[in-house]
Amino acid sequence: MARNIAAVIVAAGRGRRAGAGLPKQWRMLAGHPVLAWTLAAFRRTGLSRLVVVIHPDDRAQAEALLLPDELLVPGGAERTASVRAALEAMTDTPPDWVLIHDGARPLVSPAVIHGVCAALEQAPAAAPAVPVSDALWRAADGKVQGVVPRDGLFRAQTPQGFHYPAILTAHRAHDGPAADDVEIAQAAGLDVVVTPGCEENIKLTYPPDFARAAQMLGAQEGKLMDIRLGNGYDVHRFKDGKGCFLCGVLVPYDRALEGHSDADVGMHALTDAIYGALAEGDIGRHFPPSDPQWKGAASHIFLAHAVELATQKGYRIGNCDVTLVCERPKIGPHAAAMQARLAEIMGLDPGRVSVKATTSERLGFTGREEGIAALATVCLIREGA
Repeated sequence: MARNIAAVIVAAGRGRRAGAGLPKQWRMLAGHPVLAWTLAAFRRTGLSRLVVVIHPDDRAQAEALLLPDELLVPGGAERTASVRAALEAMTDTPPDWVLIHDGARPLVSPAVIHGVCAALEQAPAAAPAVPVSDALWRAADGKVQGVVPRDGLFRAQTPQGFHYPAILTAHRAHDGPAADDVEIAQAAGLDVVVTPGCEENIKLTYPPDFARAAQMLGAQEGKLMDIRLGNGYDVHRFKDGKGCFLCGVLVPYDRALEGHSDADVGMHALTDAIYGALAEGDIGRHFPPSDPQWKGAASHIFLAHAVELATQKGYRIGNCDVTLVCERPKIGPHAAAMQARLAEIMGLDPGRVSVKATTSERLGFTGREEGIAALATVCLIREGA
């Protein structure tokens, strides 16, 4: 069952234990603010509903990191107040589950996040942790006073996940500070499942932690990159008429293509490929054929909308490839013009746009010259996210 999952990133603290300077979530780590790495970690899992809790003084720099559909919430004086502010901000459109994560844990892995989500299928609360492996001492005045048994002890991590109504109720009933949201959940009587944490999922607290985190990120050369692929497929039958619109070019032919818009099968496939890479459905979702205003519409309207949507989400088009499948009309003489037209609409160098054609060896509906099919693939790239 698909779940509506929100992730709350808590980044409102001042982090004074990290030493003088900017609050730790805004310090540079391998070329980017710590919070940028944390946000990217959640985006890579496919979670799109992010709620970031910030200090009111930090709004401008936070807005520079967020995508249009991500929410900023002013935090409170203590962590518990900040989390509650985020939970209350979602009451109008409540998620099924909520993951609550420290903004200063930039190295959380998809496996840790998915592990928490998997546990929430069976439990109202779950949190990652790492078993304590070192010996534990109790000391006073610089001397060891005794050994503490480490059996059953864990080092807590985030994200800590909860069924949203349960943790909202727990926060509303809690009075005073808490070490984390698990403490608040337990006070409300919720069972919390322990899921596998990761040694790399460190919380940046003291100055040496930044050097350790930078070393872990070194292999990524200071660059965050999110790459998405999408594919599209479309078919239009022939009808009486003169000429076919293909990839933005009117190709002379003794028949036309049938469709609600101008029936540009190549451009439709490419548009759907972009929507697909963004997980935004297809043309029909954005331009319903039941809406008469799109009757006979030029397909460049659809393609330009898809490109703009990708831009709003922080992506650029790396390259695209369109294949037209038909016996006739012959595509070769027009392929360069189609390439140039698509590049113009998308704002790309023509060298990033491929248009080619093939036949189906006289097989199927295209082989019988009943219509034209098109396939398209696109690569979207988001860097420094």
